[in-house]
Amino acid sequence: MTDWAQFEVPVRLGVFAGVLLLLTGLEVALPRKARVKPRASRWLSNVSLLLASSLILRFAFPLAAVGFAVWMEEQGLGLFNILPWPVWLEVLLAIILFDLAIWTQHVLMHYVPPLWAFHRVHHTDEDLDASSGFRFHPGEMLLSFIWKLGVIWLFGPAALAVFLFEVLLNAASLFEHANIRLPKAADAALRKLIVTPDMHRVHHSVHPGETNSNFGFCLSIWDRLFRTYIAQPRDGHDAMTLGLDKRPDGDTTSPVYVLSAPFKRPF
Repeated sequence: MTDWAQFEVPVRLGVFAGVLLLLTGLEVALPRKARVKPRASRWLSNVSLLLASSLILRFAFPLAAVGFAVWMEEQGLGLFNILPWPVWLEVLLAIILFDLAIWTQHVLMHYVPPLWAFHRVHHTDEDLDASSGFRFHPGEMLLSFIWKLGVIWLFGPAALAVFLFEVLLNAASLFEHANIRLPKAADAALRKLIVTPDMHRVHHSVHPGETNSNFGFCLSIWDRLFRTYIAQPRDGHDAMTLGLDKRPDGDTTSPVYVLSAPFKRPF
């Protein structure tokens, strides 16, 4: 195995913890929107989902995405392993490709009913903060992992690209869900390239037309390109209601509810 790959887990955990700590501090100092639910109960359910997903993925797929990419490299499989281009270009193109793949998966999660049953759990959060960035049902995380394995199998991107994208994706998910107030000029400049908290907050509106917009995780170009971009919520950021247009049938801060919700009302 590539020597650096043995440090994948500690590096990913370190970056994740560092970004989460930084954003949580900024949420206290520069909050964007008032909360409607207690922070402690929300974090309990969101962390429960994170732990459940981590355990299930580790059990179901002992070989992580980076490990699979290393194996693909060693076997010379996939399109990227056939084409003779410099490593830096392969890494750049692979990261862009992965971001498009995650955007596509996100769209499918909204429009394919069995997939929405799992992804809906993410949208039952009635507040947004950095912890919403890991509020995903284990079923969705399992499907997402299989999707990423399919992309790796088809294209054979460099293992380094897979590693960097995984780190980037985790950090981006925390950032875009963070309840932080960016200066308008900074938000306008950043969202020309990446998804900002204000841009992604529109996606968590109770209005279906806004829920089905702004699907991007890292790059903002895909929503602009495919015309799913909405700049601002129609009710304004301060007054907008977060969650679903149809109210959940249980306590969205309960770990039991968020884990069982997809199976109570599958579609």
